[in-house]
Amino acid sequence: MLNAVNQARADNGLPPLKLNLTLTALARQKAQDMVTNNYFAHTSPTLGTAFDMMKKAGVHFTTAGENLGEANSVYSVHLRLLASPTHRMNLLNSTYTEVGIGVIDMSPSGAMVAQFFIGN
Repeated sequence: MLNAVNQARADNGLPPLKLNLTLTALARQKAQDMVTNNYFAHTSPTLGTAFDMMKKAGVHFTTAGENLGEANSVYSVHLRLLASPTHRMNLLNSTYTEVGIGVIDMSPSGAMVAQFFIGN
């Protein structure tokens, strides 16, 4: 998914996002939380918001965002995010420099994805 995100950014004249392992761990935690607790929302009943999670983990940022998606494959999630104006804005936000991507395999139904973005 990181390659697909960075290809979309390159196609739009933007620099690639650097993979941030702390954000990746948080995004995985968020995606797993949605699967475990059977919800789909930006605010977790157990973790709060992505911004709460980042602050608690000591992640410093000036700007931040989150994308969530679920589909039958990781690439399908990516295409759906690109097709959604608000999610596309996060993917192509020029102020973001780093990303963490969490993917939870929900075979046979597909994948749950959380993307956390930051810029400093």
